[in-house]
Amino acid sequence: MPLPPASNPFRRETLLHQLTSPPDWDLVIIGGGATGLGVALDGLSRGYRTLLLERDDFAKGTSSRSTKLVHGGVRYLAQGDVALVREALHERGLLLENAPHLVKDQEFIIPSYSWWGGPFYTIGLKLYDLLAGRLSLGPSRHLGRRETLGRLGNLRPEGLRGGVVYHDGQFDDARLAVNLAQTAIEAGGTLLNHCGVTGLLKDDAGRIAGVRATDHETGRPYELRARCVVNATGVFVDEILRLDEPTARPLVRPSQGVHLVVDRSFLPGNEALMIPKTDDGRVLFAVPWHGRVVLGTTDTPLDHATPEPRAQEMEIDFILRTAGRYLARAPRRADVLSVFAGLRPLAAPQDGSSATKEISRSHKILVSGAGLITITGGKWTTYRRMGQDTVDRAVALGRLPAAASGTAHQPIHGAHPTPDHSDHLSVYGSDLPGLRLLMAEHPTLAEKLDEKLEFYRAEVVWAARYEMARTVEDVLARRVRVLFLDARAALRLAPEVAALLAAELGRDAAWQQQQVAAFTALAHQYVLGQRRESGFAA
Repeated sequence: MPLPPASNPFRRETLLHQLTSPPDWDLVIIGGGATGLGVALDGLSRGYRTLLLERDDFAKGTSSRSTKLVHGGVRYLAQGDVALVREALHERGLLLENAPHLVKDQEFIIPSYSWWGGPFYTIGLKLYDLLAGRLSLGPSRHLGRRETLGRLGNLRPEGLRGGVVYHDGQFDDARLAVNLAQTAIEAGGTLLNHCGVTGLLKDDAGRIAGVRATDHETGRPYELRARCVVNATGVFVDEILRLDEPTARPLVRPSQGVHLVVDRSFLPGNEALMIPKTDDGRVLFAVPWHGRVVLGTTDTPLDHATPEPRAQEMEIDFILRTAGRYLARAPRRADVLSVFAGLRPLAAPQDGSSATKEISRSHKILVSGAGLITITGGKWTTYRRMGQDTVDRAVALGRLPAAASGTAHQPIHGAHPTPDHSDHLSVYGSDLPGLRLLMAEHPTLAEKLDEKLEFYRAEVVWAARYEMARTVEDVLARRVRVLFLDARAALRLAPEVAALLAAELGRDAAWQQQQVAAFTALAHQYVLGQRRESGFAA
């Protein structure tokens, strides 16, 4: 049931007021992606007074642009990184228990077109099952040719010998980030999006003593003192490091992953397709997601990180070409509903190597001479363990008092067993009755945003009222995910969403126009077919 405004802990005015309330903070986290949210939740589970600041929106960057998998990483098992795979499989199991409304068991099929492929992958995936232990989602097994074709509709039959089915997790990344932020606020934390850190405070001894920040909506500056500051800004950790040490050596080498979204008819069954080794040694997935199919990903080293990375033509061509070798009806450029790129915060090698396969996916925690704690690397599946390890380091350094982590079995906001993940409203979990009540009380909000899409007008109001959405982009990119599912549809919806947000947030017509213009410029980057001469998606 919706909370009355006075008791709504997610109101921005309430959260901003907490910035001026003494005493000082125990823990300040910079960055509102998977890593930062994991650190915040862990700190709160130990009783620390915790603040998280995000300059854009929760999961604006890498954390909303994943392949939508909660997985151990079959690729890393093949590379011999057994410890990373074991840790990730354990965390996968915990996530399925703690957020069942967002995380589900997904069957993956590896087709075999060679005589040795079936036995080879069957044996390897049995080890994958073994490493999962009691948190296994189900056993892997060999499939005959007929069953493989029957379960993977649209798979190319020529030369197919069979396949192997195994289990992994699938989820909605940005929705999980929002729910983690809500969980942390309900646990007594203060988490603010659109509030960026502009500087670091130091004491007389030159040690980190807090941060300077600015609320992007009002322009109001803040000085916030803390016992411990954590830099969890993903691919942007080097920017914060330079606020501490201007000559700091880069810690991150970004790797770009591109995904294409196509209609469900290209993979009409319930199973996902996994290609374990493409021409250049990558892994390619075709994963059912919110009634569409996500194709990806690439692995392209980049020199610099940008807030809105753009897909390169060679990455798009690679995905379409590789998918076409395995799908009987191959997707073409005209079939792509949305294209999005994300940057992985891989820990940079120190020997000058540029191959991303030589760059670790495990996380690293570093402490500067002034005491700034930085966490880098890692992946969504291990966000909770990354948070625990980071806070453990702060305790070991004496920055925080000793206390045990309590996140392993902590339900995440909305946690509720979901019998039907095909209903897009299932992502609201235990909030769904409240959303339905909002529709019942305001019948116009029970109308669809667009007759061709499944989303309701009430979801926009709910996003602003209870999920801290402040912009059209916040809603269409990370609350209802339309930008990632159908970019052209998102462009159509922008004016309606701006009007609904303006009414809820008390904004004027000029604000609506500015929001539509800003979102339109952004959304065109997700539409395949509008290109620039440079060869980048525009």
